[in-house]
Amino acid sequence: MAHEKILEVTDLSKSFGGVRAVDGVSFTLDRGEIMGVIGPNGSGKTSLVNLITGFVKPTSGRVVFKGHDITGKPPHKIVDCGIARTFQVMRPYGSLPAYKNLIVPLTSPRVRHATGGRLGDRDAVAIDILEEVGFERDAYVPYKIASSLPLGYLKRLELARCLALRPELIICDEVFSGLSMAEIATMVPVVERLAAGGITLIMIEHRLRELFSLANRVIVLNFGKKLADGPPDEVMERDEVKAAYMGTEVAAV
Repeated sequence: MAHEKILEVTDLSKSFGGVRAVDGVSFTLDRGEIMGVIGPNGSGKTSLVNLITGFVKPTSGRVVFKGHDITGKPPHKIVDCGIARTFQVMRPYGSLPAYKNLIVPLTSPRVRHATGGRLGDRDAVAIDILEEVGFERDAYVPYKIASSLPLGYLKRLELARCLALRPELIICDEVFSGLSMAEIATMVPVVERLAAGGITLIMIEHRLRELFSLANRVIVLNFGKKLADGPPDEVMERDEVKAAYMGTEVAAV
């Protein structure tokens, strides 16, 4: 059975003044894949995500999602197509309970179209989604004010807000960053469940060991260019990748 391409990125570039943040990056992503994007600090990982999701317009190149050119479209239009993302710097509605943070995505045009406007009790749906990503319903955690939540729950809230949009592709920008080993151990099954539920994933990560336990494939960026693309073990054996990561956590993988 042929693989179905869900995302095609072709010669994508972005310059900020004289700095080439993303430099001619191309790749395709099949439906159902978990793909990692890795690279040293400043290699262009988040800039690539911003280009795909419409937060930055490319200098050149194309982004095609499910056969439709979405290059340069604004973020809300790209969300309507079925792409959601998390952010490194989380900005929940801090004065609202956690479950109320999901009401905005649950009233989005994409969800209204998918449900015919008949979603039912949005509060109940929001709490169900939070439970999917690891909020304990019986401990009343979904009802706590978002600004009072520890980092681990804020990361889960980011994923829940994505899920509420009913996406086909989620791009996770350092979802493991800042978490303890115990928190990561409980977050990995959440990501696995998302993939098992049919969601395609791109994961930008510095926590390589945890990423490699999930990803079918990784892309390595360095100075905005794609350095390598393939299965994690094979990619990390390449001399150019080792050189890019010299002195970083590759030695511990």
